This record gives sequence, structure tokens and C-alpha cells, in this order.
Amino acid sequence: MKKIFPVITILIFVSLLGLIYFQYEWIRQALQDKQQQFEQSLQLVTATAANDLADQKGNLSPFNSRKNSEILFPLNAVPSTIVHRFSRAEIRNTIDHAFEKTGVRKFDYEFAITNMSLMGDDLQSRNYAAEYTDTTHNLACVIPIQSPNSSIIEQFAPEELLTIVVPHVKNIIWQQMIWMVTGSIVFTCIIFAAFYITIRALLNQKKLSEIKSDFINNMTHEFKTPLATISLAVDAMRNDKVLNDRNRMEYFSGIIKDENKRMNKQVETILQAALLDKQEIQLNEKPVHANQVIESALNNIKLPLEDKNGRLEQHLDAPNDLMIGDEVHLTNIINNLLDNAVKYSKENPCIKLSTVNFNSHLRIRIEDNGIGMSKETLHRVFEKFYRAHTGNIHNVKGFGLGLSYVKSMVDAHKGKIRVESTLGKGSVFTLDFPVLHNDAQA
Repeated sequence: MKKIFPVITILIFVSLLGLIYFQYEWIRQALQDKQQQFEQSLQLVTATAANDLADQKGNLSPFNSRKNSEILFPLNAVPSTIVHRFSRAEIRNTIDHAFEKTGVRKFDYEFAITNMSLMGDDLQSRNYAAEYTDTTHNLACVIPIQSPNSSIIEQFAPEELLTIVVPHVKNIIWQQMIWMVTGSIVFTCIIFAAFYITIRALLNQKKLSEIKSDFINNMTHEFKTPLATISLAVDAMRNDKVLNDRNRMEYFSGIIKDENKRMNKQVETILQAALLDKQEIQLNEKPVHANQVIESALNNIKLPLEDKNGRLEQHLDAPNDLMIGDEVHLTNIINNLLDNAVKYSKENPCIKLSTVNFNSHLRIRIEDNGIGMSKETLHRVFEKFYRAHTGNIHNVKGFGLGLSYVKSMVDAHKGKIRVESTLGKGSVFTLDFPVLHNDAQA
């Protein structure tokens, strides 16, 4: 697993980089093709509109003028131009008709008719001048207006150009490609999410594998010691001298009984953890006084605390300690926390236990001066099977299920638990449970 995991990660990461690169190249090429297609469409529309204007110009009398309806004599006749014959609205209608005629999707545009011979005699749309000068964002197409079938007089007319300018061409192209680009980004994000989930699943699998190995090692150690003790006691009881000594028989049978209880307790702990996983533990909830439950739990910690020359300071000052809970599990919660406070301490431990009312809740605080926990341990302390490194404390045993059980039971009682700790100085566990009466104040 250790060798395969980095290989899988690198391969997936390289594949994602390659996918992103080819996606980028595809979008860039598609934009170029779309822009080229857009330019061709604009040229087609402009050429069609220029031809239509030339045809309309040729179908009118060369001596009629929009600006001057006076009939001129042929000797003085000067061919009329598009500028003189058509208004802005007529030219715009012709260009709009060119869009329909060519089947090109219509977009905003500005236009101008430029007379190459008569400077200043031009016809422009309102915003043409401003848009034409912006060559960075806009696209212009210029087509001469010529009609091969025009009259002789029209053939000698000044050359005119039709210019169509499309503002913000890149925005138009992006709008046309928005769904393709969005789809590409969305599916790329989905692939990234799948990559993240895969890596996370592999990491979790790796962690579970390590936890499983640690659990098997701890379980083997936990059962090996009592089994070895029972085996020695049985061998001793087979001795003829022991068989004839009632006191020694009772002593060795007591050892076997104690070790058997110890093994049963370990088995019960594992079974209880399995039930928590399946959420099959049924709480026998009823009104209980938390201070009484705590005092009952304190009896179990007195002997281990005396063995380490420790002391216990208790301040059960909460006036309102009545809550709904399972007395057995509440006792186990306190037992586990106190047991850890003793186990993870050096000589002369000092444990402070107090209760107060806080915002219609009962607050239980357990403080010790033990070895403390690192930041990594604080983040994982309630994980199942996790056991903190104990430094030079080598006699700490267990499966790493105690605090996981505590967290599950606190949640089951609709309570909250948090822990604060400083490495080498000790830890503080704070539990908050709702009380039955809301009139209690801290």
C-alpha cells in the first residue's frame, strides 16, 4: 500500500494536468476557429449588403436625388451616390435584410458609406466613429459598392465603400461558446472532485489499515497477559503442595477469577464499540442527579490514585444537577475520563473535578496535570482505536475506544464535549448537558 499509493497519486495528477492542458488547447483553437468563422460571416453579410445597395442604386434614375429632386440636364448630369440616394434607416434595413438573406445570426453593428472622391461626403451611423477607432475590441469589414450592370454614367460615379463595424467581438464569440466552455469547466471540476474523493478514500483506507494493525497488536497484548497469568496459576494449582493447601488454592483461583473478569471487560468493550457503530445501544433514560453519579464514579478511582500518591479536588457546586440520562453510561463517561487522567499522568497526579450551572446546562469539568496532548492528538483524540503517543509512559494499555465511547455517549445525551490540552502540562475535559429546569443560573 505504501508503494502503490504514491504511484496512483502521481498517475492521476499527471492525467489531470494533461487533461487540463488539452482542454485549454481545445478552447483556444475553438476560439480561433470561431473568430475566423465570425470574420467570414461578417464579410459575407457586408458583401451581400453592398451588392444589394449597388443593385438598388442601379435601379433608380441617376438624375434623381434624395437631397435634390430637381431634374438636371444630361450635359450637366452627375451620377448620384449611395449617400445621396439612401437614408441611414434604408441602409440599416438593407444590412438587416442581408443578415436574413445569408442566414447569419444578427448582432449589434455600426456602419458607414464612404465616398472615396468627395472627402467628407459620408454617411455614418450614430456610434460609428467611436467604434471604428477601437481596433482592439472591435472588428471592421470594408467592401466596395460596385454594380457591373450599372449604366455608363453610374460606372463613372465616385467609388464608395460600405464599412460594418461589430463592437466587442470577443464578447460575442464567448457568448456563442459559453455553454461549451462552461460544460468543459464543470466536467473538469467533477474530475477534480473525483480525484480528491479518490485520494481521500485511499488515505482513509491507509489509516484504517494502520488502525486495524494497531488494534490487533493491542488486543493481542491485552489478552496475552491475562492468559499467561491464568496459565501460570493453573500450573501452580496442579502442584501437590498447592493442592493440599486450601489458602494457596483460594489465592490462585482468585487470580484466575480476576484475570477472567479482566478479559470479559475487554471483550465487553469491543462488543460495546461494535454496537455503537450499528447505533444499537438503547439508553435507559430517566431523571438522575449528576452530582450523585459523579460521587459514585469517584469511588472507582480512589485506589489507582492512591497508588500514584495523587490527590483529587472535587467541587460539586451545581445547584441544579437534575438531568435526563442513563445512569450506567453517565457513570462510565466519568469513569473513563478519570481513568485516563490517572493513566496518562506521572507521579503525584492532581485531578480537579467540578460542576456548575451554565446557561440552563450542567457543566462538568475534569482537569489533570498529566502529560498533555499535542495538536495532532487533540484533533484525533475522539477517533475510534486512536491512541496517543505516551512518551516515557509505557504502562498505558487499552484499545483506544474509551474517548470514542465517551464522545458517542455525550452526543446520545444531547450534550457537548470539548478538550483543551498543553503538552507536558495537562488536559481539561469540559462536558455540557441540558438540565431539566431552566431557572438554574451559573
